[in-house]
Amino acid sequence: MTRKYFGTDGIRGTVGQAPITPDFVMHLAHAVGRVLRQKEKSPVVLIGKDTRISGYMLESALVSGFNSAGVDVVLLGPVPTPAVAYLTRSQRASLGVVISASHNPYDDNGIKFFSAKGKKLSDEWESAVEKLVDEAPVWVESEELGKAKRLDDAAGRYIEFCKSTFSNDFTLKGMKIVVDAANGAAYQIAPKVFHELGADVIAIGCTPDGLNINKDVGATHPEALVAAVQLHQADYGIALDGDADRLQLVDKSGRLYNGDELLYLMVRDRIARDEVVPGVVGTLMTNMAVELALKAKNIEFIRSKVGDRYVLEALEEKNWLLGGEGSGHLLALDKHTTGDGLISALQVLQACVATGKTMAALLSDVVLFPQVLLNVRLAKDQKWQTSPLLAKATQEVEAELGDKGRVLIRASGTEPLVRVMVEARDLEVAKRCAEKIAATLR
Repeated sequence: MTRKYFGTDGIRGTVGQAPITPDFVMHLAHAVGRVLRQKEKSPVVLIGKDTRISGYMLESALVSGFNSAGVDVVLLGPVPTPAVAYLTRSQRASLGVVISASHNPYDDNGIKFFSAKGKKLSDEWESAVEKLVDEAPVWVESEELGKAKRLDDAAGRYIEFCKSTFSNDFTLKGMKIVVDAANGAAYQIAPKVFHELGADVIAIGCTPDGLNINKDVGATHPEALVAAVQLHQADYGIALDGDADRLQLVDKSGRLYNGDELLYLMVRDRIARDEVVPGVVGTLMTNMAVELALKAKNIEFIRSKVGDRYVLEALEEKNWLLGGEGSGHLLALDKHTTGDGLISALQVLQACVATGKTMAALLSDVVLFPQVLLNVRLAKDQKWQTSPLLAKATQEVEAELGDKGRVLIRASGTEPLVRVMVEARDLEVAKRCAEKIAATLR
C-alpha cells in the first residue's frame, strides 16, 4: 500500500522541512482527531516526547490540531516511546502519540502513533489519516473544542511498570551497572529503574540539552558505554537509544552483546524456567548462529523483513511472544505490547541473577558467524535481478556454504545500490564468497 507521509515507523524527517513543520503537524493532528471522532464522541490522546529541542514546537502544534478537532490531550513530557504505549493502554486513552526520531540526530524528528491497546496502527488507519490531511480542515464549534492537561506522574507510573516485569524473588543488589540513556527520553527514568531494584547505578548520557540526543552516546555509539564500564569496573553496562526502545548490553570485560545474542539469551532463560517457546521471529539480518542454536533446541525460527514493525506483525500472526533484531529492538509480548529497551534489559539481568551466571556463560553455545556486507553501486537501468552471472555465482556460493552459511542480496531502499551479505563460520570464506557475488554486479 503506497503512503504519502507515513513510513514504516510513523512520519520522520528533518525539522523545518516538509513534513516536519508546525503547520503540517497541526494539520496531521487535526486529521487524526477527525478519524478518532468518527468512532468516538470524546476522544482522549496522550502525547509523549524525547529530549529534542524541536519537541516543544511540535508538541504545541499537535495540541492545537487535536483541540481544533474536538480531542482532549494529556501531556506526558519526556518519556520513552514504550512508556507512551503502556500509559495509553493503562489510562484507557483513545490514542498515544510520540514525538521522536529515535536514534537519529537532534535536527531530525518524527511523529508516531499507538492504538488504545498500545500497539502500532494499521496501514488502513494511516491511509484514512492521509486522506484527511490533504483535505480542508473542519473546525469544531467552540463549545466542542478539546482541552489539554498534564499527567504529572507519568514517569513514576512507567518506572513501576518496568519494575513489575522483574521477578519479586530477585534483586540487583551487589551489582554495579552503567546506564547510558543517550541523552534521550529515558534520562530520568532509566537510572531510577535499576537503582530502585537495588543496583549501584552510574549514569552517563543523562544530561540532555536539546541538541545532544544520541551524540556519541547511547545504543548507536556503544563505545562510550564500553569505556565507562571498564573505567568504573562495573558488572554490566546498558545503553538505550534516544527513545529507549533499543538496547545494547556490555559485560564487565567490555564485551558488547547485540540484539541477536540478547534475544537468544531471553529464549534460553524461558526454556530453563520450563516455559514453552513455540517459536521465535528474527529478521533477514539475524545471525545464522542464533537460528541454528534455536533449531538445536527444537524451536521454530522465522525471518521477517528488517524493522521491529515487521517482527511484531509476524509474532502476532503466529501468536508467539519473542522476537527481535540485531540492532537491539527486542519484543517480549507477555511483558509489553511493543519493543522496550528497559524491559528487555531487565529480562536479561533477571536471567543472570536467577542462574548466577554471566551473559558470556549463558551464551556459550552461540558463537556469531562473521557477516560480510558489500554495497555495490548499480549502473543506470541495470537489471541486476535477471543477471545470469549473478544467479550462477549465487548458486555456486550457496552450494559451497551448504548449511554452514547463507547469502542475502537485496536492493537499498534509498540509493541505487545492491547490498550483498554473506554469512559463514569462517570470515575469509565469507569475504571470498561475497566478493565473488559482488564482482558479477560490477
